[in-house]
This record gives sequence, C-alpha cells and structure tokens, in this order.
Amino acid sequence: MKGVVIFLVLVSFVFAQEKPKFVQTPYEAPFKAVVEFYFDEPEKIRPALEWVSNIIYVLSREPYDFIPGEDIDIVVIIHGTEITTLVKKNREKYRDIWDRIESMEMYGVKFKVCSMAAELIYGYKPEDFPPFIELVPSAITELLYWQHKGYALLIPRVYERKKAIEEIR
Repeated sequence: MKGVVIFLVLVSFVFAQEKPKFVQTPYEAPFKAVVEFYFDEPEKIRPALEWVSNIIYVLSREPYDFIPGEDIDIVVIIHGTEITTLVKKNREKYRDIWDRIESMEMYGVKFKVCSMAAELIYGYKPEDFPPFIELVPSAITELLYWQHKGYALLIPRVYERKKAIEEIR
C-alpha cells in the first residue's frame, strides 16, 4: 500500500507542472539549408519567405549569435508559379516580395531560379530577372546538388487558413 501512495505522489508531481519545459536546442554552426519553393499560386511565396526569415531570426539571436552568411548558409531554389513574382516587369506588383528578398540577400541568402521552368513554361529570358536572382539549369538537379553538399532540405508548406484564429482556439 505504501508503494502505491508513493507512486501516486510522484505521478501527481509530474502532472502538476504548470507549464511546459522549454528546451534550448544546441544548434551548431555551420547551419546549412536548401529551401524549395514550388507553389501553385505566386502569392504563396510571401509566407514561404517567413520560413526563411525564421531561420535567420532564431539563429542570429542569443544564445546562438550566428552570423548570417558565415554561420548560416541558406539557398532558396525557385521553380513554381512564384517565378512570376521575380521578373522585372512585375516588380511594382510584388514590391514587398522584392524588398524582402533584397534584404535577405544582405544576410547571405541565395535565390536561384530554375532556368528550364522560367524559359520553357513561362517564356522568360535571363534579362527578365534582376541581379539578385541566379539562374540555374534545373531546380531538381540543384536541389540534389546542395543536399549532396550537406545542406538540409526544407520544403515550406503554405496553407490557406479558412477560419479565424479565434474560431479554432
């Protein structure tokens, strides 16, 4: 009987915790990621860029203090409808996206567009793109190349929320 009481007391301590335990994951430099953008709607690039920003934000602050471009190396491979947001003729329409990408470029993030998709699907030429974009032969081959170099693959999932946060909380 005494053993049962001790067991119940121990269990009550485990479940009596008022909040979850925060774990500071020991991330290590260099932190290397290749991010695939391949969306069915051009505007989905906006929330996907948030994923990239999140990596930089977390790792460049305490306790990590990584230096973007040195300790953090991010390569974004673009080959879906979001290609259209990155051509010069659409700069004003997607000004916020351009500004975001240009600021991320200052943190060392590289943006690479699949030239095969750009040319064969969308009819764009190299001169249609700004200088912060690098054209690569194939998105698929590029993704494999960076993974072979030790970069972790991140594929942002962009969902459309159909209910307000208040409705689902």
